[in-house]
Amino acid sequence: MQPRRRYRSSRPKKIEKSNKVREFFLDSNPFERRLALSEGERLKQYYVERDGDRGISGNIYKGTVVSVLPGMQAAFVEIGLERTAFLHVSDIMDSPDYFRGFDDSSADSSGDARGEKRTSRHDQPNIQDKVKKGQEIMVQVAKEPIGSKGARITSYVSLPGRYLVLMPTYDRIGVSRRIGDERERRRLKKIVSSVKPKGCGFIIRTVCEGMTEEEVKSDMDFLLKLWKITLDKMEKSKNPSVIYEEPDLTLRTIRDSFSKDIKRMVIEPKEEFDRAAAFVEEYMPDLRPRIELYEGGESMFDSYGIEVELAEALEKQVWLPSGGSIVMDQMEALTAIDVNTGKYVGKKNSELTILKTNLEAVGEIVHQLMLRNIGGIIVIDFIDMDKIANREKVYRTLKDALRVDKARTNILKVSELGVIEMTRKRTRESLSQTLLEACPYCDGGGLVKNKSAIAMDIYRDLTRELERRRAKVVLYVNPSVAEILREKNGVLDEMNKRFKKRVTVKTVDVFHQEEYELI
Repeated sequence: MQPRRRYRSSRPKKIEKSNKVREFFLDSNPFERRLALSEGERLKQYYVERDGDRGISGNIYKGTVVSVLPGMQAAFVEIGLERTAFLHVSDIMDSPDYFRGFDDSSADSSGDARGEKRTSRHDQPNIQDKVKKGQEIMVQVAKEPIGSKGARITSYVSLPGRYLVLMPTYDRIGVSRRIGDERERRRLKKIVSSVKPKGCGFIIRTVCEGMTEEEVKSDMDFLLKLWKITLDKMEKSKNPSVIYEEPDLTLRTIRDSFSKDIKRMVIEPKEEFDRAAAFVEEYMPDLRPRIELYEGGESMFDSYGIEVELAEALEKQVWLPSGGSIVMDQMEALTAIDVNTGKYVGKKNSELTILKTNLEAVGEIVHQLMLRNIGGIIVIDFIDMDKIANREKVYRTLKDALRVDKARTNILKVSELGVIEMTRKRTRESLSQTLLEACPYCDGGGLVKNKSAIAMDIYRDLTRELERRRAKVVLYVNPSVAEILREKNGVLDEMNKRFKKRVTVKTVDVFHQEEYELI
């Protein structure tokens, strides 16, 4: 997708990233936070969080059951969102007592807070026996609302900390699979088992590896205190209401993902850096030297080439090093990926050419699935291979490549038609759903950048222009984008407050939504 932009200032040149293995780049302004994870020279993951559109995954709500559907073995719960939330029977505890606290219950290590084992999907009671219409219930968002679907919720709540995840209603101790040393797993499990209260459980996170008993106990005490505060809010809050809210993107990333395998976290501007540095100083002081303030003269995402990679991640066609390509067509129900040899013609025979292109495509497909956060049903149409051994090799290579993906995947073998069907767990909106919207010029047949994303592009371009020059700026934009810019405490107010200069906005009806001009 090539936006028809007529911006007269020259674009910053892309410069090389650091050779360090894994790095975070965090860009913040009064309207949104953007986080990029880079590995080597490539953008691996991208997150954006706007102040008026923060994610709700992990939030805990006090809600009311508004309908029970025996035919679906599910219930819909009003928790104060735009759409009612979906609660499946497998995610409902048997008569949970959320005001129990941490007393001497009859819990054991194999069951939940009442010593009862969670039932399997084939041995579950009926939904109408577990919840009733009008019942008040505490639930946690397990999956964000996506498209026309409401949030997926569960009554098995959990509270994540730095080293542990508290499961206050499920008495079991789990250890992250990424901790491979069996002796270390036993040591950590013994520590948690010896100090935890009865009736609750914990998951030991990957970053807990090598931590002392004192550090683990400190994190546990914090989580137990947080849970008691949540219980108190559950009792006193009106219905519906949020009773626990996950921290913002910056602090959540530091808590969950900022570990010793991250070489550095570069942050812009200074206000966000100071906030992140204070958080790291308090909870993980040994990692404080890895928090860096970006002090370059141009936008950090421009300097490190992230803006260029983001633009490429919105394109349908992705070129492979050999000259082949993959075409990604993302629809509501599924995503179709087509592999083509393109300009690559090989040197020996067609079977080897096809095999090399398919194997090369595997790595790029996995990269794009993670970067674009594509979930649901995925159909990959590889180039037809005559030899069964080659099909098996492509399948094994794809399966091995998916091991680095934290999202749960299920993959079937290559069919006779050279097609692989797979699923990838969908927990939040994809990159295209976050940054694009249905094109108003073609009745939804295509996609264009949404108005909020364009307003942020204009904000960054205005910042660069006003920092370089002392002149007034006249901005020509599409009328619908002008409305976003002129909102109270919006981009224009921020520009005038920050630079003490007047930016004049003029609308041009014939401009495409993505088109704007600075003079």
